[in-house]
Amino acid sequence: MEYLVTMTTRVPEGTPDETVQNVRAREAARARELAAQGHLLRLWRPPLQPREWRTLGLFAADNEDQLEHVLASMPLRVWGTDQVTSLSAHPNDPASAREQSNAAETLSDEKATEFLTTFTVTIPDGADDDVVDDLSIREAQRAHQLAQQGKLVRLWALPAQTGTSRALGLWRAQALSELRAIVKSLPLDPWMTTQTTPLTEHPNDPATAVR
Repeated sequence: MEYLVTMTTRVPEGTPDETVQNVRAREAARARELAAQGHLLRLWRPPLQPREWRTLGLFAADNEDQLEHVLASMPLRVWGTDQVTSLSAHPNDPASAREQSNAAETLSDEKATEFLTTFTVTIPDGADDDVVDDLSIREAQRAHQLAQQGKLVRLWALPAQTGTSRALGLWRAQALSELRAIVKSLPLDPWMTTQTTPLTEHPNDPATAVR
């Protein structure tokens, strides 16, 4: 299984800089070990407020107990908290776990920015089943096109409430404006609300190490 983990670190006031640097160095070393073991897939930095220290991580584990063991082994955990979101397979996901590893080796467009999007689709009451089926088919076709263009990197299903479906997407685009245009091109967009998180490079990201 794959998991999106928001890791928030709060260094206690008065902690010597030397101690902080030592823990960060051990964190980087542990990240490399977890990447080699196949547990750490990606790391990103979301937009941060002053003095805020957060990281988004994509992890793989057999179950939540194993994931907790992995997260607890990271040195910065001593100063941090983790928020875990379980990710499920999505029928329109353009890459298997193995293909995603290969894709990380081909992230060569340095001008492109990565984004995470959370889609919530609410089907209107009384919507015709044939219309829903047609939109779903065209949505899958559009996702395939965007994956071929290198825009859609991954797609996962998120836990959802009755009457809605939710998905998490990982995208690459030149700018937020381009991503917004891409989202508008999705057949299900009229029924969809979208939350977008721009991502910046993390020094311990396994994809960065590959590049």
